[in-house]
Amino acid sequence: LIKRMTKGLRFDRTVVKGPGDDAAVIEWTRDKYMLFASDMLVEGTHFTKKTASPYAVGWKALGRNLSDIAAMGGTPRYAVVSAGFNPGTDVSVADGISRGIRALADRFGVNIVGGDVVRSDRTTIDIAVVGEVEKNRLATRSGARPGDMIFVTGSIGGSSAGRHLTFIPRVAEARKLVTRYKVNAMIDVSDGLLLDLWRVLDASSVGARLYEEAVPLSKNAASFDKAVREGEDFELVFTMSAAEARRFIGSKPGSIKTPVSYIGDIMPKRFGYRLVGRDGCEKRLRAEGYRHF
Repeated sequence: LIKRMTKGLRFDRTVVKGPGDDAAVIEWTRDKYMLFASDMLVEGTHFTKKTASPYAVGWKALGRNLSDIAAMGGTPRYAVVSAGFNPGTDVSVADGISRGIRALADRFGVNIVGGDVVRSDRTTIDIAVVGEVEKNRLATRSGARPGDMIFVTGSIGGSSAGRHLTFIPRVAEARKLVTRYKVNAMIDVSDGLLLDLWRVLDASSVGARLYEEAVPLSKNAASFDKAVREGEDFELVFTMSAAEARRFIGSKPGSIKTPVSYIGDIMPKRFGYRLVGRDGCEKRLRAEGYRHF
């Protein structure tokens, strides 16, 4: 659907990368790109009133966007917030959502500079964020190469147990990665590890071998199969050359406090997408995860 809606779009020379990554990349200053991302949160799809407080909804609404900026190796700077509310909604809901947004914005130094409010049947929050990244530190989905090692931050699974409402965007981790090491490709896990890693493979025209035993599962993960397809982990998956990975592994304890796990290898495209199970057997993988349609 996205490819259908964006087909035929025309860009001027300032657009370095349009649709197809975690954020658009735009020429900005001599040494930096502007990163431009947006994400929407809809009641009944991304949260329910029974399971999410207004504060948590606001936190998640901005956090999803900050995670996209992190996946490009950038620093978030500015945001505009648009909200739709049913006229019967108590004003305390809007207050709580605003507090959640502001709390995360303050934590990461993001300036909330405008937005819009409209009538809506369901509570809807749409946020657009502008960030920046040094031109030589930009990370995209399309840079993975055969021989790269695949890593993931934190743990996978358990989002349905409430984790998707309390996650911390991996902005600080991403910045340390791109400033200290050569990251070839990166994406955040929003729709499930299997689907989002496949997006890197597709954009980079490569294959991959994933190791089930190496994937770090959250303590709330129901099972491996559900964890890698559930989505909304908002962890970072990234690749490095083997040489750079060895340098990263050797120095990591003093640089990134968040756990980082080696979970697989980038292979030539003809290899396809495969998983080595705990029993040592290898099977083909499909790009399965959360899809809206």
